[in-house]
Amino acid sequence: MVDYSGYQHLLVEIKDGIALLTMNRPEVLNATNARLHNELSRIWLDLGADPEVRVALITGAGTAFSAGGDFEMIESAIGDAEGVARNMQEASDIVHNMINLDKPVISAINGVAVGAGLAVALLADISIAAEDARITDGHIRLGVAAGDHATAIWPLLCGMAKAKYYLLTCDFLDGKEAERIGLVSMAVPAEEVMPRAMQVAQKLAAGPQPAIRWTKRALNQWLRMAAHTSFDYSLALEMLGFFGSDIQEGLQSLREKRDPQFPSAR
Repeated sequence: MVDYSGYQHLLVEIKDGIALLTMNRPEVLNATNARLHNELSRIWLDLGADPEVRVALITGAGTAFSAGGDFEMIESAIGDAEGVARNMQEASDIVHNMINLDKPVISAINGVAVGAGLAVALLADISIAAEDARITDGHIRLGVAAGDHATAIWPLLCGMAKAKYYLLTCDFLDGKEAERIGLVSMAVPAEEVMPRAMQVAQKLAAGPQPAIRWTKRALNQWLRMAAHTSFDYSLALEMLGFFGSDIQEGLQSLREKRDPQFPSAR
């Protein structure tokens, strides 16, 4: 048995081969602070090592999936080489560890999904979104390159044209549009998200495990190719932005809920 008691913001419940993971900071829409970010980087290794787990299902507590990076975590990393290096390693681990986990992962996107939370939502093998979920990558709105998953997965899911549009503009899209363009597996009414996700999880948990895992492993060769080229490159470029002036204005404008006036655009 794997001990999950050390996880603080990620609740782990295992039943009938299904690990239900709940990001549990509902008071801040499950924004990823330093602790949750770290937990999201490690959980996939523990699930892979746990013989009791056949499928993982991840969602957010309350009305959101995850509102992205916590403002305090972002601010503390600005201009801090050590903090940036730590965040970069964890962001890399989230992507690589999810890709390398052979057990299937399902995301139940029950509300807003941004940033690192969106990375987990879209890297899941099957993604089920509420029709009214609000999705955006958000990096460029903050003033840094889209680096924590997007260049690896968005073009594969919805094509380069749509990927460029949404990543460069940071426009929101709802669950219905995300399903239409292929960004998520399916969109359902909000009250059906968890029942439908659990139904899929139960089907996979009852299926032939080697066949399911080997199929995922083979399909993820596409993601491994992207992860070792565009993703690692984009992540390094994102981290460079933490030493510029645009991120300070982007963060401040988000706090003040106003349009940014980026120094580089003046």
